[in-house]
Amino acid sequence: MNRISALEELGFERVEPASPASEEALPGRDHCRVLTVRPAMGTLVSVVALHPSGARAEDAVEEAFAEMDRLVGVLSRHDSSSPVAHLNRCGRLGDAPPELAQVVGRALDYHRLTAGAFDITVEPLVGLFEAATRPPGPAEVAEVRELVGAEHLKLAGRRLSFERSGMGITVDGIAKGAIVDAMAELLGSRGVRDFLINAGGDIRASGLKENGQPWTVAVRDPSNRDAFVDVVRATNGAVATSGDYEKEYRHLVSTETGRSPERSRSVSVMAPSAVAADALATALFVMEPARAGRLARSVPSCGSLVRDGQGRSVRSEGWTRARMKVVEHE
Repeated sequence: MNRISALEELGFERVEPASPASEEALPGRDHCRVLTVRPAMGTLVSVVALHPSGARAEDAVEEAFAEMDRLVGVLSRHDSSSPVAHLNRCGRLGDAPPELAQVVGRALDYHRLTAGAFDITVEPLVGLFEAATRPPGPAEVAEVRELVGAEHLKLAGRRLSFERSGMGITVDGIAKGAIVDAMAELLGSRGVRDFLINAGGDIRASGLKENGQPWTVAVRDPSNRDAFVDVVRATNGAVATSGDYEKEYRHLVSTETGRSPERSRSVSVMAPSAVAADALATALFVMEPARAGRLARSVPSCGSLVRDGQGRSVRSEGWTRARMKVVEHE
């Protein structure tokens, strides 16, 4: 059996990359199914939505993608006109958009929760690795690490500033989750309760799929594109994965070592929200395994699955419990 057939046998959505929005009536349920797939955030973003009115579902999905586009413009570090780029360029931002201030506030919360492992001020190190044509030497890394430290990022209302010249932020490790959550909130506010959002592995599920069963989500094996490490079910929750899949992961840099981690191949996290799953997956990936395990056990309503460098899977108690039932909101 090929990989696509195996996925469909498990009940997964078949998503064609170039698919336009599509709608179909569902036998056995008074719902229509709308599927839309678009490129965004360096990946493919898909939304499957179910509703008695196909037109209402289509309108809600269009609004969700419009909200995604708007937030990408706010949170991107690559767009020179974005507020993030302005902050990195000037060292201060007097009137940040409320969405950026909220994401930065959440990032600082996760910085404290992870004892510094999650740090959005890692941008100078990320930039060093992204621009390098050869591995940076210890002296280069040590010099740039002096510019990293969320304790030197100040947030007061909507005012953002750095205490050290040359600092910068990247919200790449939390922004996708925040955007997925915003899309989910918009769909819910439009009366669409059954949906699955997949933004390149940042996944948010709500309700049930067309056969009345929970949504199914697979965690792919980073060392084998045609294999899966685990399969989970969800009716109201999120899953996010950090790791070395399609490309080099130089955007994942440990603030402790100044290097990309090599102890794990991937880390997946189940959580009530995509922003929590996204931030924790990033933090656990860059942490030393024993410390990561302690953190995973300490966070309520979350579970982690670590694929280590030897191809072994290590599941937290929270992941094992969630696998036995659907993921629920707190």
